[in-house]
Amino acid sequence: MRIWDISRTLSNDLAPWPGDTPFQFALTGTIAEGNSVNLGAIKTSVHNGTHADARFHFDTNGESIEKAALEIYLGRAVVLDLTEAFLQSKEKHLITIEDLQPHAEEIAESSRLLVKTGRWSNSAVFPNQIPVIAADVPSWLQKNGVKLLGLDVPSVDEIDSKSLQNHHALARAGVAIVESLDLSGVGAGIYNFAALPLKIAGGDGAPMRAVLWRD
Repeated sequence: MRIWDISRTLSNDLAPWPGDTPFQFALTGTIAEGNSVNLGAIKTSVHNGTHADARFHFDTNGESIEKAALEIYLGRAVVLDLTEAFLQSKEKHLITIEDLQPHAEEIAESSRLLVKTGRWSNSAVFPNQIPVIAADVPSWLQKNGVKLLGLDVPSVDEIDSKSLQNHHALARAGVAIVESLDLSGVGAGIYNFAALPLKIAGGDGAPMRAVLWRD
């Protein structure tokens, strides 16, 4: 069995969302200093690195992350590689139904869609612009039985969006959101997928260790 780790590494070099709390790890005690163990502590936004968004993140009345149904984050997933399309056209910034339609059968079969854009290759530098889904994609995903959408960029909405229309549209369509995946080492196709969010009471999201594997 081969396992692909599709999580971004949490480190002090990881670029946070502008204005958000950066990830910080430090040893608070070490064996070299005479302690019986090495002991570390972290401080971070729950949206640093690969993470799941809870509906509470963008809806005051939405569920917080510890109430998320875990079965959504465990099962078959299809990786759709749009890297070439985004490389060929610098003007392209939308993930459209036209991009998805040729793979509709695989997407419906797996019910989880992970989109590889290749537009965020350096986790230490936050991108100025990212590809996002077109406005009609959430309803298409719903019609095709998709219950989870994962992207290799920090958000399903534009960086400067205030309305977060894609977040809201995906929630209405019953599609869970996973952001900031690292799909750089993964090819297109269907995999087994697991990415469980940390159980944070009242959390608007949570970091996750996301993996793919094939038997």
